[in-house]
Amino acid sequence: MDPLSHAVTGGALAAAAARPQERRHAVLIGAGAGMAPDIDVLFRSASDPLLHLDFHRGFTHSLAFAPGGAVLTALLFFPFLRGGLAFGKIYLFALLGWLHHGLLDAATSYGTQLWWPFSGARVAWNWVSVVDPLYTVPALVLLTVAVTAPKRRPRATHLAVAWMLAYLALCAWQQHRAVNAGHEVAARRGHAPAIVEAKPSIFNNILFRTLYEDGGQYYVDAVRVGYLSRPRYFKGAAVPVFDASEAFPGLPPDSVLAGDIERFRHFSMGYLYQPPDAPETVADLRYSMLPDSIEPLWGIRVDPERADRHAPFEHFRDAGQETRERFIRLLFGSREAEK
Repeated sequence: MDPLSHAVTGGALAAAAARPQERRHAVLIGAGAGMAPDIDVLFRSASDPLLHLDFHRGFTHSLAFAPGGAVLTALLFFPFLRGGLAFGKIYLFALLGWLHHGLLDAATSYGTQLWWPFSGARVAWNWVSVVDPLYTVPALVLLTVAVTAPKRRPRATHLAVAWMLAYLALCAWQQHRAVNAGHEVAARRGHAPAIVEAKPSIFNNILFRTLYEDGGQYYVDAVRVGYLSRPRYFKGAAVPVFDASEAFPGLPPDSVLAGDIERFRHFSMGYLYQPPDAPETVADLRYSMLPDSIEPLWGIRVDPERADRHAPFEHFRDAGQETRERFIRLLFGSREAEK
């Protein structure tokens, strides 16, 4: 999730484990440790555009690395706080902040290497959007009350933690409903996919993007699961499942470019396709500006004539007025959104 959400979550968890006189320091340490795993965004290379995809949400986000990461964070804070807190307490608050980070990121749809070094699999539970104000803002308000109120009672801190857990549970339930709705949509088409993915769209847990594969085709649709209403389906589109040997038959399988395609496949958790209007691009089907669209959000450009060079990574964001208006119509279930 976004850095503010991680700071709030880490701060709240640390504060919940602190005594009243330690609470402000606990929030500071937990918030800092909560954001620290995202230091992996600095791992970039001018010659290898995909290096940041290999490392982001990589080893720094794993549960196995968290104890060591917490030590590093505690050592940074210790010179400034050793007069008020023992190193053990600083480490505890840092560990709570660091541990939550990978778990919270795994609750999104991006993919997090939670089990590194035992597995390089990218975990994505698809519960919550990478940015969701309904998760962050109430918890931030409660945490602010906990550290600024005159008596600084722990109740507000505990309420902040309770809110975050309850909201994640709601998101998981909404995602479960969206998956079931996706299976129903597939059944109407005569399909019976083993897996239907449902990924929340930005800022909410009502509107989902559903994905499944059948007969060599990926099917993308939007599903709206209102809290008090039956799921509604908005038809999307279908694209062929990407096959590198068919798309680029002359590409040497041991070339740098072929390796980049496989690296991008791992990052995209297998959901690769070629946009119909950009066959030179291999894109990530998990994301689009609109949940029922196959317009890519990002991808790599493949030039078989340069098989010895790394593939450029490109963004294709269209956040124009028409896109924003259609997103709002989908979010509120407007009849005008139906195709």
